[in-house]
Amino acid sequence: MTSVFGKITESFQTFKTHRLRSFLTILGIIIGVTTVIAILSLIEGLNRAVSEQVQSIGSDLIFLQKFTWISTGQQDLDKLADRPDLTPDDAEAISKLPSVEIAIPDIDRRLSKLKYRDKEVSNPTIAGSDENYSYVNNHFVESGRDFTEDDILHRRSVGILGSYVASQLFPEESPIGKDLHINGHRIKIIGVFKEKGTFIGQSLDNFVLIPYTLHEKFFPRERGSIFSRVYGGYSIDIKPKLDKIDEVVDEVRELMRRRHGLGFDKEDDFELNTQQMLMDLYKNITRIGFAAIIAIAAISLVVGGIGIMNIMLVSVAERTREIGIRKAVGASNQNILLQFLTESIVLALIGGIIGIILGVLLAKLISAVSPLKAAVSFWMVMLGFGFSAAVGIFFGIYPARRAASLNPIEALRYE
Repeated sequence: MTSVFGKITESFQTFKTHRLRSFLTILGIIIGVTTVIAILSLIEGLNRAVSEQVQSIGSDLIFLQKFTWISTGQQDLDKLADRPDLTPDDAEAISKLPSVEIAIPDIDRRLSKLKYRDKEVSNPTIAGSDENYSYVNNHFVESGRDFTEDDILHRRSVGILGSYVASQLFPEESPIGKDLHINGHRIKIIGVFKEKGTFIGQSLDNFVLIPYTLHEKFFPRERGSIFSRVYGGYSIDIKPKLDKIDEVVDEVRELMRRRHGLGFDKEDDFELNTQQMLMDLYKNITRIGFAAIIAIAAISLVVGGIGIMNIMLVSVAERTREIGIRKAVGASNQNILLQFLTESIVLALIGGIIGIILGVLLAKLISAVSPLKAAVSFWMVMLGFGFSAAVGIFFGIYPARRAASLNPIEALRYE
């Protein structure tokens, strides 16, 4: 232990003698580690934020729709448009399945703007569903009241605002009891949803919910439009019992194939989408980004490693006589090798430590001036140290072996 500590102390003395040269040598490592730590911190923070948002939406939900969320680029819109529309009756039938807790119809339409007196909100979604929407989607009414079964059955002209719409149209007054005009029709506002935030940059609060029976009246389907035929109809939001997602998927698939009269040799004419599909897609995207970042950082680390090897070779040449004297007084080849290898590793670790500190500070700075949030994990710090140590060992072994192999007599004669 004392010998190792002595070698480390001697390494620092060497660096103090050539401060500028040592700093320029580790600059590549500093840049590489800083890049890795900063970007990984931002990716980790984004991963956590997306995961929390998915959990708040309801990570166990299954969505029965005519189209898949993750397209392979080979989906034929004409083929999708010819698929049978989903209906509220489908939701009722699915609700009776053993593994399903509840299923609700869900339909929406995007407007360019929504106005109330001199206030307006851009691109709101007008959604239609039933009295179980809040429970299924984990999005509860904060003020006012929720829908009742009678609201849906009697197609009452009532609506519940998302918190963003409420804050934009009614910044200084309560919207409860106010009348709002949608697509030429008037509804009475009966409630406001609790704020939910954003998901992948999209607001979850920029919407108005009305009974789906009323939605059908406000927004008749444009049957001639392919877009409307594919994306304009109902989807069914399905909440499984406990964690029986796989069972629900199998039961719903079997039920819908029967309802659509599909033979065993026919492919599904519907899609079952889950929140996990979005998470998997997101993770794949960030995984590609992670690989690209590592590749870029590796270039900087290799450059830094080459710098370390170069400076250690120079150090060997400058200290040839010192090496000869040490060998003459009994230092073994192993002692010489360990000394120069220690210097190489310590030099790389100093660059790694500086890079870790700068990487964390850079990530925090980006978080302070942008919506991105950083999250530094212990494994990132260990990764920074690991990269640095690996570079020090890999690029330091050759100069260290060269120093250890010097002939002591020739080294003593060196001027």
